[in-house]
Amino acid sequence: MQKKNVFVIGATNRPDHIDPALLRPGRLDQLIYIPLPDEGSRYSILKASLRKSPIAKDVDIAFMAKMTQGFSGADLNEICQRACKLAIRENIEKDIKHERERKEAGEDIMMDDEFDPVPEITKAHFEEAMKFARRSVSDNDIRKYEMFAQNLQQTRGFGTFKFPEQSGNAGSGGTNNTSGGAASQFVDSSVDDDLYS
Repeated sequence: MQKKNVFVIGATNRPDHIDPALLRPGRLDQLIYIPLPDEGSRYSILKASLRKSPIAKDVDIAFMAKMTQGFSGADLNEICQRACKLAIRENIEKDIKHERERKEAGEDIMMDDEFDPVPEITKAHFEEAMKFARRSVSDNDIRKYEMFAQNLQQTRGFGTFKFPEQSGNAGSGGTNNTSGGAASQFVDSSVDDDLYS
């Protein structure tokens, strides 16, 4: 029977609420603090959020990335979604107005597949969307996250661990005694390590 590995990945924006038992060795093997995206990452997030949307050529995504310092990926995605909705709303309004004008002119109203009043998301849509943009992570929250990550780093690891310098021949008894002494610092056979205490 072939063995299968199962990886469990968790994410939270409230690390201070994590049960300490989950942070012990053997539970979550690796804890990674992911900071807010930098300018390059924000540019990539915006590009990914808009990859299936028709964007006007004069929309400067790099400038948007530069001006959204402190925004999370979700915040940036919200801006893109709002701009898309504004473009769709404008398209619908212009389409209704166009049909009304044709009706008043006495023209037969037929579906015109070629007519697309708003074929792209323009700078105006993004500028309007930015009026409602908001940061979901405050500076105070960022400081808390960074402090949590720093404290976690300090409580884990051995810090200044080094193997003892070897003296004499590799096979000498002195070397064995030295390594045995070093090992005794870490291993105490009299103590039974209870994983669940």
